[in-house]
Amino acid sequence: MGTPLARCVFSVDVEDWFHILDVPASPPYERWDALPSRVEPAFRRMLEIFSDQNVQVTLFFLGWVAERFPQLVREARDAGHEIASHGMRHELVYRIGRERFQQDITRARKVIEDAAGVAVRGYRAPGFSVTADTPWFFEAVAAAGYAYDSSIFPGERGHGGWPGALPVPFRVRTPMGDLVEFPISLGRLLGRDMYFFGGGYLRFFPYALIHGKARQVLREGRPVVFYLHPREIDPGHPRLPMDPKRRFMTYHNLRSTEPKMRRLFNDLPMTTFGAILDEGPGDLPDHRVEGATAVGA
Repeated sequence: MGTPLARCVFSVDVEDWFHILDVPASPPYERWDALPSRVEPAFRRMLEIFSDQNVQVTLFFLGWVAERFPQLVREARDAGHEIASHGMRHELVYRIGRERFQQDITRARKVIEDAAGVAVRGYRAPGFSVTADTPWFFEAVAAAGYAYDSSIFPGERGHGGWPGALPVPFRVRTPMGDLVEFPISLGRLLGRDMYFFGGGYLRFFPYALIHGKARQVLREGRPVVFYLHPREIDPGHPRLPMDPKRRFMTYHNLRSTEPKMRRLFNDLPMTTFGAILDEGPGDLPDHRVEGATAVGA
């Protein structure tokens, strides 16, 4: 585990309980302000846990949250956490197209920077919804002024994914500037690449398996990217109607989230994406996007 990239990064997509993708009952953007929000108490509970455990994390704020609750951004900044962007309106990248995506992430960065009073360097797409059919994605992110991204899921998933994408951090060269990509970490189980380190997977799999797979990824010299949402430590939040499989992945075992977080913080040293960039990620493979396929430069 001696390489610069063999680190654990704990990240949070800071959004509210109703920001769930591809569910018919999910309210449209125009209704969000009228809904009862629970992001403040849930997120502050997360901040308490981070403080108790003496860890710094990367926080991908949804622009709507930063605009409506700028004090949360400032509290997180004052606690030493990295402030990053999750876009403005929580829309799937492959569904909204390049122009609307560019507007969304540019506005979000400004809103979050205005709330934080610090530069925002990182971006994460809602639902990791970057695919081989969005080759313009990296150039758009660079054009909006971001320095790194953590949106690539190098396998199949419900919201697309990018099978065949590099499973290790890489540098993307675009006409608008360079980006460092931190893809989501996959582990191997029964001959398959699987995700263990966030969301419903973190709540579903037993802790021993999650910890063991994290150690395995670190031994391979790759970072382990954990992610959660504030609603996942708020078992009492309202539920949206959805099909049984999706309901299970969204709401199963919410009471296990906080104990697992604390065990992870006790057992694994954590850092932020920004800290890895500042310390120097080492030599990264160069990539460019050609057509709809990411290929080595």
